[in-house]
Amino acid sequence: MSTAKELVDSINSTVTEFVNKTDGSIKPKATPEGMAMAYGSLVIMALIPIFYGSFKSVGYHREQRESGEQVEAMSRREAALFPLYASGALFGLYLFFKYFSKEHINLLLSIYFLVLGVCSLASVVSDFIESFLRSRNISFLRLNKYHLLLTQNTVDMLNMEFDSKDICAFMACSGIGAWYIMKKHWIANNLFGFSFAIKAIEFINLNNVVTGCILLSGLFVYDIFWVFGTDVMVTVAKSFDAPIKLIFPQDFLENGVNGTQFAMLGLGDIVIPGIFIALLLRFDVSLNRGRHVYFYSSFIAYIFGLFLTMAVMVYWKHAQPALLYLVPCCIIFPFISALFQGDLVRLIRYSEDSKEIDESSKKEN
Repeated sequence: MSTAKELVDSINSTVTEFVNKTDGSIKPKATPEGMAMAYGSLVIMALIPIFYGSFKSVGYHREQRESGEQVEAMSRREAALFPLYASGALFGLYLFFKYFSKEHINLLLSIYFLVLGVCSLASVVSDFIESFLRSRNISFLRLNKYHLLLTQNTVDMLNMEFDSKDICAFMACSGIGAWYIMKKHWIANNLFGFSFAIKAIEFINLNNVVTGCILLSGLFVYDIFWVFGTDVMVTVAKSFDAPIKLIFPQDFLENGVNGTQFAMLGLGDIVIPGIFIALLLRFDVSLNRGRHVYFYSSFIAYIFGLFLTMAVMVYWKHAQPALLYLVPCCIIFPFISALFQGDLVRLIRYSEDSKEIDESSKKEN
């Protein structure tokens, strides 16, 4: 009798497993190899925009100084209040997802981020085309230049200059945008995520190391509270269907680019440390020593912090606030380097818009 019952239970279990795998209601667990590949890929994908965006920020600041324009920078007060603003926005999204239709909210957000994503990705692609043409002394795509100017009562509402390569880049990226809207494919998501991160690191200015430490410290507390103290961060991250994170399928080895089980890393965990690392690179450039000690020390610190985050997450099987590990690493490593290099005071005093400090730096040199 017991043998017959066990046989029936076995058949039922097999049929249930087959049905679940067929309709996708239950997904097989990711293999350790797949998880290792996914997390390793996320680390590499996080490093690319930080490295590229940091060097782009050096060029951007140089162009601004040469043109005589003042680079807008985040003040210490804004840095201190930023975690509060971010908390309000995060909790507002949480309430929206909890009490309203996720489909309608994600549709609006997808359209909004699609427009931003296409524009930012087109800008990145245009920069690559520019570098390619310049390295080969090719100029045929830059012959046609355009100027779009919209005014209202003698006030410029839109003043935009672009050329043929910008149009080509925009058309190509619009195609990627259409692909993202139709398929929501993770590769299209990551392309937009890359462009957001690169442009943010290039243009967001922390002109003072103290301001950077204030910002990172505030977001350190913010991340810990919203991940460990509540379910808000995890809920929003899973519900927010927009390219604000980098993702990679943990079942890539089994299903390739059509994988469905994703490991993810929020863009905030890339951009926030990234703008601080970019500041340290500009500090290296200001020292004019031909080496980037503080950039690479913070870059290595970021890698260490990211691997530590993922190791803890895998061990405890619980989402981790990445800034809990990234912030101390990105701050401590460069300061230790400055202590050994004898640049600690200089690092703390470094500013990109203070004439007095610039003059004192020239005297020291």
